Amino acid sequence: MKNTTLCYIEKYGCYLMLHRTKKKNDQNKDKWIAVGGKFENGESPEECALREVKEETGLILKSCDYKGIVTFVSDKYETEYMHIFYSNDFEGNIHECDEGELEWVKKEKVYSLYSWEGDKIFLSLIEKSQKFFSLKLVYLGEILEKAILNGKNLKLPFEGDF
Repeated sequence: MKNTTLCYIEKYGCYLMLHRTKKKNDQNKDKWIAVGGKFENGESPEECALREVKEETGLILKSCDYKGIVTFVSDKYETEYMHIFYSNDFEGNIHECDEGELEWVKKEKVYSLYSWEGDKIFLSLIEKSQKFFSLKLVYLGEILEKAILNGKNLKLPFEGDF
């Protein structure tokens, strides 16, 4: 099992998104995702999020909100626990990312980008819910087979209702 972070950074009604085009053997190849990455030894979720955002974007988060945890189960990849964060409090200038292209994308357009189907669920949770959430996503290949929010099955395909 691996632990990762993902942080949605917002500015002027846009999220900073990463179009994953540069990394070799990338399970996120050509997808649009928020920024984040794998834990280093001894890091807390918050420390990992702060470090990964700085490394990938050049931005320094002055604060970030821990929104939830997503458990990814897949027939192709190892189980992953992804710690989800949100921030609109940062400083610095964006630099080039060695994993792809960074782009500010209007919030409403993010849902139509090429991404994992489950990403739309946890992004919707970030936008609609004030509670900390636990979401389990089960994939067969790239197909989302099951989504379980706080112990309850969600109806698929997901249409934004909880």
